[in-house]
Amino acid sequence: MERVVKDYAVKVIPNAKIIRLEQSSNTIKVWVNSPAINGKANKAVLKLLADHFKVKSREISILKGEKSPMKIIRVDSVN
Repeated sequence: MERVVKDYAVKVIPNAKIIRLEQSSNTIKVWVNSPAINGKANKAVLKLLADHFKVKSREISILKGEKSPMKIIRVDSVN
């Protein structure tokens, strides 16, 4: 089994009407309908990214930007 660790730059748009994810070569844009209050948007982003990367929620974490729309997300998974 191989451990894979990868970091991504993520731009979060809270309070969106439609939940979606758009990945370009150097960043990921995530629209969530949760508000940026009490970490609700962060939780929604982590769940959406876990589904996108097909990993468990506990394998994704926010390295930088807890309270910012620009975040660095780490995906730490075992293949």
